[in-house]
Amino acid sequence: MVDLDKLSRRLQYSFQNIALLNQALTHRSIGANNNERLEFLGDSILNFVIAAQLFQQFPGESEGVLSRLRASLVKGETLALLAKDLELGDYLSLGQGEMKSGGFRRESILADAFEAIIGAVYLDRGFDQARALLLRLFAARLKIISPDVTIKDPKTRLQEHLQGCKKELPSYTLVSLEGEAHEQQFVVSCQIKGVDQLTEGKGSSRRKAEQAAAQNFLEKLGL
Repeated sequence: MVDLDKLSRRLQYSFQNIALLNQALTHRSIGANNNERLEFLGDSILNFVIAAQLFQQFPGESEGVLSRLRASLVKGETLALLAKDLELGDYLSLGQGEMKSGGFRRESILADAFEAIIGAVYLDRGFDQARALLLRLFAARLKIISPDVTIKDPKTRLQEHLQGCKKELPSYTLVSLEGEAHEQQFVVSCQIKGVDQLTEGKGSSRRKAEQAAAQNFLEKLGL
């Protein structure tokens, strides 16, 4: 039996309804009662809480800067790192296929479970508790984040370059979805109207594939 009390201590949060935590840790490969709905809820809460905190923390920054700061904090890689700090992989309920393929280590699964826990806390004891948990978990990152050292992601860099050249913004199209459900690879194309070329990118999520396609386009442009 998995010791959820240990996880609660790591979270510094005690669930009134432990079934919510169990559901947050249950991957869709198990069945219908999984964490996808909680993930949806947690993602929205996460984005709002971090946006509101950055708005207060950097009162002189523009919307564009705040958006980049938020993106760097709520991206899948960051959430997966936070999940690893909590050792969430030890508590996940996965189907046999996911277990055999190492799903408990997969970034996308860990990030989804992290968001699902936020949704579970919200349903368990409300928004204030979910906000307090998020600010506690993100405290170290919020302390060191700075607009001066924010690295722009490839999609942002490509968009800003095109805007500077007075060109239309790129369009991203899903070309194909490859692989089994637990190891899907998204293939996305990046195309710019009036430019006679396109690039493709691959990733374990559509977002990652779009970033890869944008990076490939930047390289074609010599940027």
